[in-house]
Amino acid sequence: MVGAGPGGSSTAAHLAARGLDVVLLDKSSFPREKVCGDGLTPRAVKQLISLGIDISPENGWMRNKGLRIYGGRTEPFILPWPDIAEFPPYGLTRPRADFDKILVDNAVAKGARLFENTNVTGPIINPRTDRITGVVTKDGRRFSAPVVVAADGNSSRLALGMGLAKRDDRPMGVAVRAYFTSPRSHDDYMESWLELWDGEPGKSNLLPGYGWVFALGNGMVNVGLGTVSSRPGKADVNYRDLLHRWLASTPSEWGYRPENQVGATLGAALPMSFNRQPAYTRGLMLVGDAGGMVSPFNGEGIPYAMESAAMAADAISDAHFRGFGTPSAEQALRGYPIRLKDEWGGYFRLGQVFVSLIEHPQVMHVCTKYGLPRPTLMRFTMKLLSHLYDTRRGDWMDMALTTLTKMAPSA
Repeated sequence: MVGAGPGGSSTAAHLAARGLDVVLLDKSSFPREKVCGDGLTPRAVKQLISLGIDISPENGWMRNKGLRIYGGRTEPFILPWPDIAEFPPYGLTRPRADFDKILVDNAVAKGARLFENTNVTGPIINPRTDRITGVVTKDGRRFSAPVVVAADGNSSRLALGMGLAKRDDRPMGVAVRAYFTSPRSHDDYMESWLELWDGEPGKSNLLPGYGWVFALGNGMVNVGLGTVSSRPGKADVNYRDLLHRWLASTPSEWGYRPENQVGATLGAALPMSFNRQPAYTRGLMLVGDAGGMVSPFNGEGIPYAMESAAMAADAISDAHFRGFGTPSAEQALRGYPIRLKDEWGGYFRLGQVFVSLIEHPQVMHVCTKYGLPRPTLMRFTMKLLSHLYDTRRGDWMDMALTTLTKMAPSA
């Protein structure tokens, strides 16, 4: 595994638990800082449970009941997480530095061998077969494997070394966030701001993007801003400035002011809708951000990184027991991108349509003003945007969303 974020560490843990020899490489050492991920929806919670992670409050996890949504009026809308068969009815928050360290330690405890401060610079390719057989590091070390997993993020140097460039017909998001000490640190709802004003709502400038607030339970909150465009491009936008212009308009007692900020304001790109394909080719498997597995609906990436890790581990362990190098093993590996598209392809395609409609702040304003006050429509929209509906049973909303995503062409 190249990259020990949520995707790489989860893949390593699943494979090591099945008895495979797993090497996990990362250019940093743990704990280490990352931009997004402190707020975890029930999709991510389900994956943590499947990995056997102790997610109890006693172990430092902060549970939340749902979303508090601001938009269209002064008072927020309160939407509990759906209580359905496929996902637990609660979310979690945990500082990202802690979160990644927990996942890495879990992989090592299951038998994976971790190499920190190991900067992979490119693939080792067999010239006869044109397959990847390992990787080389900046300091000249070489690691060999029958299958290599690229979980090295949006830029994915390893995927580029195999000729897999990002597609320009997929949405691309940008997120920035900052930590603040705040009396709202123990809030049991995650907040989503669908309208960002730099002053009094309705009487100031409507800023592009959406905002969030994640209470961490440790005296701090993660406050951030995200934007998304239907196609990647170098927009001349100062996202850090947008974030702080919005925060300056929030109530001062919340504490989102420069004097309460802890650390720097950091940003990252959000690659969406399978923007690098195929997810398996010539011995290389893409997991998480390396394969553009971020939801265009809400900019969420961690659940998809962890779910793709589980699917990748299924394919790799199947190939291992069929016998690496055999045609049958290759069939198992080629099933991985097919399964990804079966699971998320239609949903991501609908997300691309959604992005093209709401990437302009004025359109989002109309949607929030006229859509949010309608409870049934809002519950339906919440299930869609959070990707939390029951695909096998459930109410009419679940059935309608499942049908809709199955009818949409795959991303």
